[in-house]
This record gives sequence, structure tokens and C-alpha cells, in this order.
Amino acid sequence: MKPLTEQEIRTAFVNCTKGEAKRLSIPRDLADRPWDDLDFLGWRDPQAPERAYLVTTLDGRPKALQLRCPSPASWQIRRGMCSICLTSHTGGVSLMVAPKARQAGQQGNSVGTYVCSDLACSLYVRGKKDAGADGRIQESLTLEEKIARTVANIASFFAKVTGQRLA
Repeated sequence: MKPLTEQEIRTAFVNCTKGEAKRLSIPRDLADRPWDDLDFLGWRDPQAPERAYLVTTLDGRPKALQLRCPSPASWQIRRGMCSICLTSHTGGVSLMVAPKARQAGQQGNSVGTYVCSDLACSLYVRGKKDAGADGRIQESLTLEEKIARTVANIASFFAKVTGQRLA
């Protein structure tokens, strides 16, 4: 992924108002992110832990989503698999819910998926971050194929939020 500026990120949001995008917390360490190893930029809001954000490049342009990630009750913490990168974690996968774009979102419609709680899917796929014992399933896919699957999964989630069909 190519490095993005704060302004590029703020203008990329498709499921919140311009005012909300202007007020949300952007990571201060954008220059230090491992951009070459990212398929998308994801972060949790330090001021509102139940909010998260995803930014990726689709059709050559940055697109971003605002997400809600309710904290599970202690009895709900169990092993789960991320729908984006297919990494398993004990207590490290969260249901993240995105309000749909445009009128559907204004009517309260949303789409959810299970994602690594730390939003480090790209690093798990590349083996740059360890998910612990049995975190990654044994596959015969090459690294490039795993990355392509991750990119396709994130694009599919964005398509569900925006109501657009994948090419």
C-alpha cells in the first residue's frame, strides 16, 4: 500500500459525514507505519475503544470505513477466525460493524465481519506478527496468493458496505 496522508485518509471515508471524518482520531505515526507490508491501514480509536477505522486502495483511490466494535463480555471470549486474513486468535477476533454508505446507513443499516482485533491482518499473513500456536492454518498457497485473498476479502467487505458489485 502506498503511504497516505492525514488529508487523504479523512477525505476517503464512505460511510460517515465529512464532519465525523474531520473529528475522528488519525494515527500520529503514519510515517512510521510499515506501508510496504500493508494491504490496508487499520487502527482502533484510542479515545473511543469501541471505534475502529479501515483504509485501503480500491480502483486506485483510497477508501475508508468507520467501524463499531463492541467489547465482548468475558464469557464471550473464545477462539475465533478473522474473515479477512483467516488467522485464528483466542480473544483476538472482534465483530466489527460498519454502517452502510449513503441512505442505507442513514436508515441504520450495517454490515459486520469478524476481523483481527488489532487490525494487523497484513502482518499476520506475511508472518511479521505471530498469532500464537495454531494461529495460521497450514496452506499450500504461496504468500502472494494469501495476500491476494486478503485484498479480495477486504474489497468484498467494502463492496458490502457501499452496495457496489465487485468487478
